Amino acid sequence: MKKYTILIIATLFASCSNAQKLNEKNVPIAVKDAFQKEYPNITNAKWEYENGNYEVNFNLENKEASLLIDEQGDILETEIEIKTSELPKTVIDYTNANYKGKRIKEAARIINSKGEITYEAEIKGMDLIFDSNGNFIKTSKE
Repeated sequence: MKKYTILIIATLFASCSNAQKLNEKNVPIAVKDAFQKEYPNITNAKWEYENGNYEVNFNLENKEASLLIDEQGDILETEIEIKTSELPKTVIDYTNANYKGKRIKEAARIINSKGEITYEAEIKGMDLIFDSNGNFIKTSKE
């Protein structure tokens, strides 16, 4: 019985920590309004709920983009796909030195609510995060 209880708790914890896909009708109006105000012409958006915030994924001029929005409708972060050639040279130097033979699968520019820019480089299923100058900050799992 104890094994089953631990298994159930572990399963519930794991499901709570992952993003949950949402139907747009289940997204609060303040959140939808914030998105529509920022991008009024986007119609094919996909919504997720994760860690108390809402993420909306969409295509912007043939690039993948997303916004992270809190329940009050405040945009916390904007992420837009970029070409790897648009990453700062220090990001390329870091990845070449620390991930020899691995290529950057995807890259993005992230702008937080304070206007601070960071860069994301995906390598081997991990996201490497860099500051606006291309200095390494941290690694996070996707």
